[in-house]
Amino acid sequence: MRRFIWMVVGLCLGGSSSVSAGDWPRLFGPGNDSRVAPADAKGFWPESGLVREWDFPKGKGWAPPAVVDGKVLLFHREAGQEVLSCLSLDSGKVLWRMGYDVSYRDRYGSGDAPRTGPVVADGKVWTFGITGVLHCVELNSGKVLWMRNLGEDYAMEPNFFGHGSTPLVLGGKVIVPIGGSQERCVVALSAKDGAEVWVAKHAWGAGYASAIPAKFGVGSAQRDGVLVFAGGQSRPATGGLLYLDAETGKVLGEVPHRARIAESVNAASPVLVGVNRVFTTEAYGSGGVLSEIGADGSLRKVWGTVKLGSHFGTPLFKDGLILGFDGQSPRLAELVCLEAESGEEKWRSDLGGNFGRGSLLDLGEAGVVALGEFGELVRFKAGGKGLEVLQRTRLFEAPETWGLPVLAGRRFLVMQNERSADGASPRLICYRF
Repeated sequence: MRRFIWMVVGLCLGGSSSVSAGDWPRLFGPGNDSRVAPADAKGFWPESGLVREWDFPKGKGWAPPAVVDGKVLLFHREAGQEVLSCLSLDSGKVLWRMGYDVSYRDRYGSGDAPRTGPVVADGKVWTFGITGVLHCVELNSGKVLWMRNLGEDYAMEPNFFGHGSTPLVLGGKVIVPIGGSQERCVVALSAKDGAEVWVAKHAWGAGYASAIPAKFGVGSAQRDGVLVFAGGQSRPATGGLLYLDAETGKVLGEVPHRARIAESVNAASPVLVGVNRVFTTEAYGSGGVLSEIGADGSLRKVWGTVKLGSHFGTPLFKDGLILGFDGQSPRLAELVCLEAESGEEKWRSDLGGNFGRGSLLDLGEAGVVALGEFGELVRFKAGGKGLEVLQRTRLFEAPETWGLPVLAGRRFLVMQNERSADGASPRLICYRF
């Protein structure tokens, strides 16, 4: 099997989320929906082009950084350690570094680096490593506030490529899908000190999708819920969408969604569609499923389709359409547009060929920007009848460009994860505009 990255973060159930300019505290931004703040999107990609401002030589890893208060947080692997590097957004200079020894190798030889991104909230940063080690550090200094080895504490079951769910910080709790022994599926810890708050029990193991917040109930009776797209290493393959009560961890609803092949993973984040519907997608033939959240937190399947099976990239919901990359290999990958209400395929495009499995950012009125897995960048506008390419360029030519780009603080951050055709080593690149 090929090497993968799995990046998942939270969404808030409701209408359009409020997105603050300058910060990108989680993998999919402050609104948890890959939507860029209008102030940051304005003027992005001028006709004169993007100007490379600085590079930072990075270690192994695929998840993009977080950006908060002019600081860039990058979680990667260097010389046998998992490392959290804090950089200046203005200069790329290292402000502080926190690292710890980790020994890991999966049986596929796909890499030993972390697959999750940092999460920043309330002046703290959380990282979740490939062996299940969870750290909480101080944003300004890098001082370790607390640490839990969840892999040992909960006897987390072996997974294909280590553990890869980015934590969710919600209501004073850090929520992590763990796939532990005794059907310990998801754990919630105190954000203050890491003490256990609750454990959700379910037979489905941990996939590479992270917990996602979504409210349920009506009016003043609304409560916080958590969506988890589960499905780890098991024979036969099992998994699907779970909905939990965020206060207690009680499982309120489930919708099975997993390919039959054992060597498959649930990796893309669930996507909020309107007020109370959620889209999940997986490759390996299982495709996409739209589920509806009831007022009591129950789940029901609305429709399913094989037309959009995302390997690891999370789709966008925009203007009544679901946009995502279908395909299990870069050669066969295509951008697909579905009508959200019915699941009907409206169109598909390979974006000119050799674009691969891309990542998508919503620029609002300026359209959508897609970063291909070999370093090509495209901005386009999409409608029900097709897409219009507005701009395109090649930033570099290198494989495994799987991380979602980050647009915050009038900077555009892109991860080059492998050596490029011109000999440049892996790096985090900052463009200004």
